[in-house]
Amino acid sequence: MSRVQLALNVPDLDASVEFYAKLFGVEPAKRRPGYANFALAEPPLKLVLIEGEAGQETRLDHLGVEIDSSEQVAAATDRLKEAGLATFEENDTSCCYALQDKVWVHGPGKEPWEVYVVKADADQMGKAPALEGDACCTGGRPAA
Repeated sequence: MSRVQLALNVPDLDASVEFYAKLFGVEPAKRRPGYANFALAEPPLKLVLIEGEAGQETRLDHLGVEIDSSEQVAAATDRLKEAGLATFEENDTSCCYALQDKVWVHGPGKEPWEVYVVKADADQMGKAPALEGDACCTGGRPAA
């Protein structure tokens, strides 16, 4: 299943989780220190919440498209390069408490987009030490 990802940097993670649980009528699919995500089937959306600084307003962190396989990430990378877009690839990277392959591009307003696949969740991997405490996508994005 393919779905769009919206990642928000929020000042109060607990309040945001409570709000979005009410808005969507479901609890988060994943909750870790400083991080939560909602994996919705309808609409097909992965909402990622990343805890930021208290007192700041919620802001866009990044956008993404979650896809089903590493082969699809490679195909998207080729397509984006052929379209003349600058890409930044991350394979076997630890992000959002999961092992992922991804490619990054930036829109005309410097908004970061990732096309990615979750290869294994930290829970499936026995919470490998490399994945512990790994919030989300903060260090891997290339500068715009």
